[in-house]
Amino acid sequence: MRVDGRDIAVTGNLLQPLTRRTNDILRLVLASVFLVVVVTSTLITRYEWETLERSISGIVGVLSPTQSNAVYLVYAVAIVALPFAILIGLIVQQQWKLLGAYAAAGVTAILSLSITGNGISAPRWHFDLNGRLDTMLSQFLDDPRWIAMLAAVLTVSGPWLPARWRRWWWALLLAFVPIHLVVSAVVPARSLLGLAVGWFVGALVVLVVGTPALEVPLDDAVRAMARRGFRVTALTVIRPAGRGPLVLSARRDPTGEAPDIAVCELYGPHQRGGGFLAQFWSKVRLRDSETAPLHTSMRRRVEHRALMAIAVGELGLANTSPIAVATLDRGWTLYAHRPARGVSVDHCHESTPVARVWDALGLLHSQQIAHGDLRATQITIDDGTPLFGGFTSAEYGASEAHLHTDIAQLLVTTADLYGAEAAVTAAITVFGKDEVLGASRRLTKAAVPKRVRASVRDAGTALSTLRDEVKGQTGADQIPTATITRFTRNQVIQLVLLVALVYVAYPFISSVPVFFSELRSANWWWALAGLAVSGLKYLGAGAALWACADGLVSFRNLAIMQVANTFAATTTPAGVGGLALSARFLQKGGLGALRATTAVALQQSVQVVTHLTLLVIFSFAAGASTDLSRFVPDATVLYLLAGVVLGGLGIFLFVPKLRHWLATAVRPRLEEVLDDLKELAREPGRLAMIIFGCATTTLGAALALWASIEAFGGDASFVTVTIVTMVGGTLASAAPTPGGVGAVEAALIGGLAAFGVPAAVAVPSVLLYRILTVWLPVFVGWPIMRWLTRNNMI
Repeated sequence: MRVDGRDIAVTGNLLQPLTRRTNDILRLVLASVFLVVVVTSTLITRYEWETLERSISGIVGVLSPTQSNAVYLVYAVAIVALPFAILIGLIVQQQWKLLGAYAAAGVTAILSLSITGNGISAPRWHFDLNGRLDTMLSQFLDDPRWIAMLAAVLTVSGPWLPARWRRWWWALLLAFVPIHLVVSAVVPARSLLGLAVGWFVGALVVLVVGTPALEVPLDDAVRAMARRGFRVTALTVIRPAGRGPLVLSARRDPTGEAPDIAVCELYGPHQRGGGFLAQFWSKVRLRDSETAPLHTSMRRRVEHRALMAIAVGELGLANTSPIAVATLDRGWTLYAHRPARGVSVDHCHESTPVARVWDALGLLHSQQIAHGDLRATQITIDDGTPLFGGFTSAEYGASEAHLHTDIAQLLVTTADLYGAEAAVTAAITVFGKDEVLGASRRLTKAAVPKRVRASVRDAGTALSTLRDEVKGQTGADQIPTATITRFTRNQVIQLVLLVALVYVAYPFISSVPVFFSELRSANWWWALAGLAVSGLKYLGAGAALWACADGLVSFRNLAIMQVANTFAATTTPAGVGGLALSARFLQKGGLGALRATTAVALQQSVQVVTHLTLLVIFSFAAGASTDLSRFVPDATVLYLLAGVVLGGLGIFLFVPKLRHWLATAVRPRLEEVLDDLKELAREPGRLAMIIFGCATTTLGAALALWASIEAFGGDASFVTVTIVTMVGGTLASAAPTPGGVGAVEAALIGGLAAFGVPAAVAVPSVLLYRILTVWLPVFVGWPIMRWLTRNNMI
């Protein structure tokens, strides 16, 4: 390469791989949106759109018929010649690999608009000049397939062609809209459809085949470095451009001195969009105190990195120094700097005390500078002195949040190299217990960047070990997690639960008018009695879970939690939210994770056994003459369920990973539950408490339904109502809908009908029962759950 009369030797492959740029993805998204808008507007507002066009055409259409024909003829010639001009341009640019994509885009666009109800309608284009010239040209100008083909091939060819050509050709293609209006014609809706389809097809082809890298402006880079006093004599490619910059090694040979080396990083135009979107996503996801100001251009981002290298270099802690930062032709940005001095700390940590690394970070923080990327590869040791590199995420005048993030990152990195105990001890020596304790709140996956977690072994275990070590050396009982995101996990869960609540309540809301008309004849004393006895459910469930937890938690708070449990169980399928909430409450009450899960599983196991036992007892008490066929599924359904269960069991037994999961995750907890059941057998009082609580839960619901039936003048025995309630409860736990909505109501109404309760009584009774036992507790459970959250009980 020859630059300003000097020969520069270039070694290595500068050909950059085909990449999927952020712009390519955004182009496809915009093309999809435009296509949807065009199709929708064509179907909905077609006639109004044509009327508006005629009105506009009547205003701007000032040309005479002769002038209109002349304009139409000239433009039609240009449109017919446009695809051939694009093809010639590609050949001139020697873009031979693009010809396949060019042809694929054009053919696909034409075929997309040639499909009809009778098959594929082939275009009837011809170049017969025997008739009028404008008649021959109109077949192309008014055919949406030609417009689609032009838009497709122009979209595909755009990244390979000079920007000036691309802009002029797009302007020529889009000019068909004003041309039609000026010549007092209406823009055909099918032409807009062709434009939308062609753009979409071209964007899709570009995304599939990839965008070529533009020519690298090495001559501009050499001139920029020469202006900074570094006269390059040779360039060697170290790393081709891809997801990161194109990295080259630049050498100069000063007279009488050893060769001088510099590292040149060239950032292409395709890397600007992705970097900005990553910053923008961080702004949306994280709090303002956690994110740096947006860099809207690659030059600003590179400048920031160079300035931070200068600031850290003044402290003697930078392993590199900038040489040049410049904006080059075709959207490229240059960052030239000295090679990193020293050896990466992960290669010499055995000979470097961990205290020195923490002393270096302490000096950096004393000037209120945060590094932001403290991986081992960004820390080097030069003659025993720790130095920092990178500086992409560094901040001057950093906030407390950034400084704490630095401490958390270095804890992770040094713990991987030196061990958790040594890392925490050195950190406390430099920053003190309070600072380290505050920073340890960020020892979470959300707060420690993925790039740092990926640089160490088993990041999850390392974070947990570090938190335990910090608690041990600082004497803290617990380390609350720092909230770095705009929306916490609890807020997201609560939002999902609210949306689910609206979803499950919608069918009930639609039946509210009929229900309220029936309330006029209800006996309100029985309704109040039903509300009172429904409270036995929460006392019984709280007593059973309290006994399963060996009385290690507050019974009062546990009973209150059962109301919030109703909200969580109703808004999640099969009540899994309620089980998770119970386990979480027990953990916050002092039980370990395994012990809390075992207590909940034990309570559920006894609940199932008690439920089935009561169902058998009350079924015998109801008498053999009662028609219970509605509660028994069809034999085919039973066989199908049995087959599914056996098939699932076979899959778990024959698939090694699933079998391993059963042995390591399920089996220990099942054994724990069985051991607890054995211990319960030796403690009659505790066992009786659990059984009594479970039975009270079931019977309390039955009493609420019986009181609801009495409120509407029904006549049903408590025994039959209990059977119906237990069957409905079974369906509630098996139904895929949250809270069993729909399935439970149908089962209860059908069950009451099987025992002779009229539909005029059964329907409002069941609705009242569901209000008393589900919907009122749900709306009360929401504020209770928030109260439990504020008091750190869940």
